[in-house]
Amino acid sequence: MKDSSGKSADPGMANLAIDPDVLARELAAELLGDPLDEIDAATLDNDDLSVTRQCDSGLVWLQKGYEERLQGLRVFCEHRDIRAIPLLLPLLNEPCPVIRMSAVYALGRNPHAPAVEALLQLLQEDSNAYVRKAAAWTLGNYPGAPVLKPLIHALQNDVAAVRIWASGSLAKAGATSVEKADYASTELLLSLQIDSEPVVRSNCIWALGRLYDILPEARKQELVDAFVNVLIQDDEVSVRDEARSALETLENPSVGKRLQALVDEGTLI
Repeated sequence: MKDSSGKSADPGMANLAIDPDVLARELAAELLGDPLDEIDAATLDNDDLSVTRQCDSGLVWLQKGYEERLQGLRVFCEHRDIRAIPLLLPLLNEPCPVIRMSAVYALGRNPHAPAVEALLQLLQEDSNAYVRKAAAWTLGNYPGAPVLKPLIHALQNDVAAVRIWASGSLAKAGATSVEKADYASTELLLSLQIDSEPVVRSNCIWALGRLYDILPEARKQELVDAFVNVLIQDDEVSVRDEARSALETLENPSVGKRLQALVDEGTLI
């Protein structure tokens, strides 16, 4: 699944009202890397004692000043420790968006069912797109909660950075039942057809590919048709490549024949 690196500036971002001091802190935090990038790239330490020591330090840092809190939050974006949850939950209400964002990511690494309501509220109402993006990613780690409709709303209406992660989380939330998968796939297919951002379209393909196996046969065929259509018509090479990769991953003989026919026709190389 792709992130939002290199995307064009979204006008929705420009309208965020942020105190200049908070903005300066956001930029400083960004130079250290988005916690989401670190989560996805993290290789968890197999040394249990080392992890315990890091978590012990993180618990202390969470109760100190701004810089120490950020250090503590980064620890719990990487590691799971139930002791952190009572300290993470109040940070969802912090005025600083960097703290809120990082606390949301940490609650994605440390899922806690009672946090869902607050996370959904942030996804739907927070004025900061970084925080909403974090919520869209984190809610994918709560697939049994009522997150499907809010994620679909974000996919339909939010800025590109949020839509990217809403699509990925819909794959997780939809995978919990055939009915949810069918519902999520309907919205993902629509976004694949109409979203203006190539990376969002690519992530819709990624998500649909992960729902494919549990979908009804009619919907499976609709996905195949949509992927083939993208493969032929989408203007963006990266999206076409994602569609081809998804089709090849299906390992469906009829799909393989269809791809070969396109190669024979000269439509594909």
